[in-house]
Amino acid sequence: MKNLILYFSIFLFVEKNVLSQHILIGKDLQDSSLLKNAVFVKGKIENGDTILQIEMKEFVVVPPMKFKTEKEARKYSKLERQIRKVYPYAKMVKLTLMEIEHRFETLKTEKERKTFFKQKEKELFGKFEKELVNLTISEGKILLKLVDRETGKTTYQIIKELKGSFSAFFWQTIAKIVGDDLKSEYDSEGEDRMIEDIIFRIENEQPD
Repeated sequence: MKNLILYFSIFLFVEKNVLSQHILIGKDLQDSSLLKNAVFVKGKIENGDTILQIEMKEFVVVPPMKFKTEKEARKYSKLERQIRKVYPYAKMVKLTLMEIEHRFETLKTEKERKTFFKQKEKELFGKFEKELVNLTISEGKILLKLVDRETGKTTYQIIKELKGSFSAFFWQTIAKIVGDDLKSEYDSEGEDRMIEDIIFRIENEQPD
């Protein structure tokens, strides 16, 4: 059938000269030196021609930021530095929470879950405690909001679910004393619109 399209997978070998590309077939696929530098891509055969199918990362272009005053520009620049510092921690919390929830499903008893959680808690404290303790109050507040952005849960809710209401209440009280709020929610359309803009630019590597 002329319109029949056969989809298959091929190896594309890209040399130093990007314009020079060699498709590995037959005995080439047994040459480890070639496979070492090969890239696995999809392709199809249509009307006797081999057509490569390479997925390109979406690139979103947004206009550069414009500021009314120098003070506003400095405020934005400071906020960007703070977000770049704490955003990785928020993503780490998301991944850790997913890991814990997945592991909890495989554990049969409450004792096993508590043991696993304590091990995970000890591991995280050992790895990140010094860095998190050195965060400024404003950086801490941004982190709490970003945790809600990434997980869909406030820090208070996470602590309550994993450690109980008393622990959540205790840490919320401590947070209030130092000017934080574990119940901080993220508002991308309101007061946190600037944070959302910065994260969008960071994720898409956009200039300010």
